[in-house]
Amino acid sequence: MDRLSFWLALLPTIVVLLPNCRGFDIAKHHNYEELQEEMRLVSEDEKCKDITRLYDLKEGKLATLPDGRKGFLENDPSGLTVQGRKLTVIELSKYVGKHTPGIPEFKYIGNMHGNEVDGRELLLRLMWYLCDGYKNGNTTIMWLLENTRIHLMPSMNPDGWEEANKGPRNEKGEKDWLNGRANANGVDLNRNFPNLNKIMYGYEKERYSRNNHLEKLSQAFSSQDLQPETKMVMRWLFEIPFVLSANMHNGALVANYPYDATRSGKQQEYAKSPDDELFQYLSRCYSIPHGEMAKNHTPCDKNEDFSKHDGITNGGDWYSVPGGMQDYNYLETNCFEITLELGCDKFPPATELPKIWDENKNSLIFFMMQTHIGVKGTVQFSEGTPVPNAEIMLYNLADIDNKCQETYINHDVISNKDGDYYRLLKDGVYRIAVEINDPEGNIIQASRCVVVKNEPLREAQVVNFDLMSLYQNRDEIENECVLLKKQAQQTCLKNLDQIQLKRMFETFYQDLQEERGL
Repeated sequence: MDRLSFWLALLPTIVVLLPNCRGFDIAKHHNYEELQEEMRLVSEDEKCKDITRLYDLKEGKLATLPDGRKGFLENDPSGLTVQGRKLTVIELSKYVGKHTPGIPEFKYIGNMHGNEVDGRELLLRLMWYLCDGYKNGNTTIMWLLENTRIHLMPSMNPDGWEEANKGPRNEKGEKDWLNGRANANGVDLNRNFPNLNKIMYGYEKERYSRNNHLEKLSQAFSSQDLQPETKMVMRWLFEIPFVLSANMHNGALVANYPYDATRSGKQQEYAKSPDDELFQYLSRCYSIPHGEMAKNHTPCDKNEDFSKHDGITNGGDWYSVPGGMQDYNYLETNCFEITLELGCDKFPPATELPKIWDENKNSLIFFMMQTHIGVKGTVQFSEGTPVPNAEIMLYNLADIDNKCQETYINHDVISNKDGDYYRLLKDGVYRIAVEINDPEGNIIQASRCVVVKNEPLREAQVVNFDLMSLYQNRDEIENECVLLKKQAQQTCLKNLDQIQLKRMFETFYQDLQEERGL
């Protein structure tokens, strides 16, 4: 049994027994004022006010702070959509209000396209669900809120929603396919982020080593094309060190993963990221627990039968999206984001919403749990001095796709301002290398080797880096790495023939199914 199957086998225990929500009408589309009121009610609930916080995203302007760094002024009052609405977020956690080293940050974003509404209602329902679960002592929800900071933004495009809501339904009961999709300036927000794929693909051709945090925010903010909603989200990503995320859409039923933009510029072409297998795993963590997504079902488009691949797709392989939000997360921050298409009907009748909730509730919880896979820790000099902006590099010591040889995963993350870092990983044996520049400009490197074995309701494996101590013990550490690598590669080689045969059979079976039109 593989690790995902093991986790999924536990779903009846850790998810299905969650409590019923009270006081929220799921069979209703909530307008802007009602959305704001529901969020306020949760934040002021007597038993949840200590684990919730409401805040509005700010746009602001980059300024030089007193310490000389570029940043945003804390009391900047700006932060409204084109039509003057707020992008409100509810935070749920034992650690509300401030990032706590060791506690990873998670976010869900709904309603980026104003006429795609499932995510908006699901997140309103989810906030009540988490609140009630915490009050009622549900083990899973309590563990999540005690070990994660969860941020829910039901609507990134409230102006578009209001426009879509006004539109009539046709004889089939459907809303117009495009009305309200864009913001009030007519701009598609999921094409409005800086196109970092173009930069990354250029670096790949030039064999340039930079592979993360590709563009300074000051440079990005200088663009006149960025919409206020886009700028607010970009500032949000700059200020909170998110680890995992999903943004919610409608129009298909599939979990979509990076890269979204193709390398060649073709409309359709598989756009593989350095974390392709990890993104497939994360996508399946949503699609498989879902009531329909991974099952054999009638596709929204006859040419898009995603159920053949467990209800997941690579973004570029589906259709190219330059300037999309999920690729921006991956290439500019430490956050891994996927895009969730939650149904064929973009603005379903309110009577369908309870069914949509039932289909998604297990996936919503299970996906959040993946914030805790892989490794986390702190980078510090001796005597506990935290090191921000340290490069964290990963090597798979026994890569099955490279004949069990050691392979560099060409996507680094960096430590946060408190020296803490988080790196999502599948099960495996890895070398973690840290590189920093000391105050004198010298490059300091250190590495450790670890066996990652993810388990449900368990925090990521803690791997700290005390640079001076590791440097002094580097020979002993390297000997441990050599031994781990040898063991991992021996195990990998034993399984290689079996895995390759299985993959050949799966490819043959898929081709046969397609030939028969199944």
